[in-house]
Amino acid sequence: MGNDISRREFLKISGAGAIGVAAAACASGRGGQQEPVSGQPQQQGTMEMRTNPGNGDKVSLLGYGCMRWPMVKDDSGRDVIDQQKVNELIDYAMKHGVNYYDTSPAYLQGQSERATGIALSRYPRKSFYIATKLSNFGDASAAASQKMYHDSFDEMQTDYFDYYLMHAIGQGGVAAFEKRYVDNGMMDFVMKEREKGKIRQMGFSFHGSPAEFDELIALHSRYHWDFVQIQMNYVDWRHADGVSNANAEYLYDKLVSLNIPITVMEPLQGGRLANVPDNIAAMLKERDPQATLGSWAFRFVGSHPGILTTLSGMTYMEHLVDNVDTFTGFRYMTDEELEMIERAATLIKEYPTVNCNDCKYCMPCPYGLNIPEIFKHYNSAVNEGLIAQSSAQEDFRRLRKAYLTGYAKAVPAERQADHCIGCRKCMSHCPQRINIPAQMQRIDRYVEKLKRGDF
Repeated sequence: MGNDISRREFLKISGAGAIGVAAAACASGRGGQQEPVSGQPQQQGTMEMRTNPGNGDKVSLLGYGCMRWPMVKDDSGRDVIDQQKVNELIDYAMKHGVNYYDTSPAYLQGQSERATGIALSRYPRKSFYIATKLSNFGDASAAASQKMYHDSFDEMQTDYFDYYLMHAIGQGGVAAFEKRYVDNGMMDFVMKEREKGKIRQMGFSFHGSPAEFDELIALHSRYHWDFVQIQMNYVDWRHADGVSNANAEYLYDKLVSLNIPITVMEPLQGGRLANVPDNIAAMLKERDPQATLGSWAFRFVGSHPGILTTLSGMTYMEHLVDNVDTFTGFRYMTDEELEMIERAATLIKEYPTVNCNDCKYCMPCPYGLNIPEIFKHYNSAVNEGLIAQSSAQEDFRRLRKAYLTGYAKAVPAERQADHCIGCRKCMSHCPQRINIPAQMQRIDRYVEKLKRGDF
């Protein structure tokens, strides 16, 4: 696709009826509303639905990513999921047509599947779709992998999975994929489970370069990928680094050409696109004063007809309500809006933020660092224009104090960047391939300069 792509061209990409949703997207002025999923209460305007051509599933265009459930402290001081709040969030989501729930044995240090399963078990099984993953990062032996697979059924309180993914493949290409899933016999095992109906749809989630993606998608003839999950947002559409992630535009085009449905992770880039720099926020607000910043990111993803569902890790009720509103009576982006959002993406890439999506795969750090919070505080300061760059700045003292005070509140002293010893254990778990120790050193140098006032 060229740089002047329009909504009409988006629709052309899918071809006549490609992956079953292009035609639906043209069916009405609001993007082709489907009939409400059976058993799902609908409000006026109704949740936007997409049809999976592989099995006819009517899937909500907004899916629930269960990686960021709200947490509380238990009696021993351990962080645990707040089950009551999870139940409340899922109740609202179900009431408003959200029927796709994506989790993993690795999320929230192993707690997500159980909490999600408890909340969903209160609803008829056929009223929602479960997606979970074979997250065998630590131990890829056949015994450990099969145990993880079987344990997921118990945790989720189900006897089948609607969507099952080989988790976070890409880095290392086919060789790494074979080590985790082929040499141990797991691909043969999972395909047999699909034949038996224990898995209805089988796919993978991808993080990697274009060349690594090409290697893995070439296995389609052998494994028949029913769907693929990619990182997609209006920045990574054309401005990914090409190493930790390929441009989403490239991945999208390739999958659509193969008629493979797409599920999307990180539509907000780990929340960064809901907290963009002030000049970009002003540009978006001028276009639509009533729209939240996050809604622009979700509309961008949803405006592509090849997307089956768009995952959002909605920790708080206000985020869920806003996202439901965005996908209820969904509005496809106009040509002018697409051009504006590409300008916004270009501007965002000029800011030196850390490409952290707050997935927490790097946690726990063996030396106690709160890696995601360190990055989050730094990125927020950059995005909000609150970085002290020179003692000649008019508001240098205010910015200096604000960063140091906020840093101390967000991250306890014993968990800050200066405690990083560079062991690099976190790096093998990072899907974004961030050189975490190097970034810790960079942030620590900045903090030390702030403390000394050495600018």
